[in-house]
Order: sequence, then structure tokens, then C-alpha cells
Amino acid sequence: MLVSAKEMLDKALAGHYAVPQFNINNLEWTKSILLACEEVKSPVILGVSEGAGKYMCGFETVTAMVKAMDKSLGITVPVALHLDHGSYDGCYSCIKAGFTSIMFDGSHFAIEENIEKTKELVAAAHKAGLSIEAEVGAIGGEEDGVIGMGECADPEECKKIADLGVDFLAAGIGNIHGIYPENWKGLSFETLAEIKKAVGDKMPLVLHGGTGIPDDQIKKAISLGVAKINVNTELQLVFAKATREYIEAGSDKKGKGFDPRKLLKPGAEAIVEECKKKIALFGCGGKA
Repeated sequence: MLVSAKEMLDKALAGHYAVPQFNINNLEWTKSILLACEEVKSPVILGVSEGAGKYMCGFETVTAMVKAMDKSLGITVPVALHLDHGSYDGCYSCIKAGFTSIMFDGSHFAIEENIEKTKELVAAAHKAGLSIEAEVGAIGGEEDGVIGMGECADPEECKKIADLGVDFLAAGIGNIHGIYPENWKGLSFETLAEIKKAVGDKMPLVLHGGTGIPDDQIKKAISLGVAKINVNTELQLVFAKATREYIEAGSDKKGKGFDPRKLLKPGAEAIVEECKKKIALFGCGGKA
């Protein structure tokens, strides 16, 4: 059964570990992530961007697939189905479609409009029994057309959004989506500490752009109150690498190696192993 993300993140914050949000892009992605988390008994948040939702034929299709797969695989760990970087309209669509958690990304609006829309969506999400994430300070890079320059969030603006009753908060601390450039300066832990001081000890913080951040910085962020870390690009990279190696080895030309079930298997297995590595780093194995 799918659940909201609130309880798992509250537990993560208290236990000084982080719950992974692994973004899903198709059936193979979803199955691999669920199997990995079940194997090591980790709670998990399945992130779905609006672009990925459209690719998978809509949010209702995604909900139906995840619910059926969760049941058919006998998954026992907590699983939240979460809208990633949602628009105002996208949030309402996911509430209607049966998601158990949403993120409203109002970081590109002026703070007053971000507050107004977030406040409305907090009420709507909680009325429907969903958890809700909000964002202050754009995350760098591009994800499904949402472009951010990687600004560090204003701690006082973070407090204004946190006080609206959001369940967890994403705040820019120099992190970016996608692959980090060689001249990246690293996470701003000074900003993170100031944000934590402003929003209080009971607000779980979210680190977007988890791909490529050095392990020591991941661990330090968790120690400073990060309870959810998003990973997407890293899974895409290992999937692509394994698929490329399969084809370059000529395996798709041997027997029925061209069958999608065989062609995509190496990539799916690579996702399982990468998820398990991240779970070990985040400290959430055995926490389900």
C-alpha cells in the first residue's frame, strides 16, 4: 500500500539518515527500484516529474502501474508516489490521480506568490491525505524544462514557506540537477545551517540533485537536517552504460537478444545495484 512521505521523513530526521527519492521513467525503472528497496528494507519515494508523467501516458497511468506493481511484487516497505517539481496545475492533477505526495515548485515565482500558492496547495494536499514538499531558491540545472541557476535560498524566505505547514522543504544550497561541472564549488553548508536554524529542528530538508555530490558532503548534509535526497541522473547513467555495453558486445544479435525483456535487463539490474549503493550511503537500509 502506498503512503504519504511525512512519517518516513519525520523518522529519517529523528534517526539522522535520509530517505531516497528515486525518479521513475518507465516500468523497468519502477520495478528495479522497488526490488532494490525491498531487498535492503529501505523506505522509498518514487519521484515522477511532469515530463516523465506525460511520457508514461499520464499521472493516472503511473498511479495504476505503481499500485499494481507494489501489490504484485509483495512490497512491504513504505512507498510514496511523489510529484517532482510540480506546477500549480500539476499538483492538482496528481492529487486527483491518486498520488500520495506532491512537490510544488514555486521557486521561480516572487516569494509572495510562492507563499500564496503553497498555502493553498498545503490545504488541498492535507485534505486529501497527501504530504507536500515546497521549494525556496532554485535548484541549478535543467529538469523537464525547469531551469534554475543554483541560487542559495534565503533562510527567512524558507521560514515563511515552512510556517505554511509544508511537510518537508527543498532549499537551494548550491546543488544542481544533472552532472556537476568540474568548477562546481560544492554545497553551501553555511546556508544549510542558517536555513535549519530558521525553520527549526522538526522540518525535514530535501537535497535535490543528489547525483555526483561527494559522499562526505552527502553525509554532512544529512547531519545538518537533510532527510530526503533525490537521485535521477545517476540511474539514467548506469542504465545507459549497461545497455550500451550489451549492444556493443553484440548480445542483441545472439538468439533473441533483441527481445526488450533481454535488451533492457542489464540496465534494470544496474539500477538495482546503484539504488542499493545510494541506500547504504544515505543510511536508510533496514529502516522500513
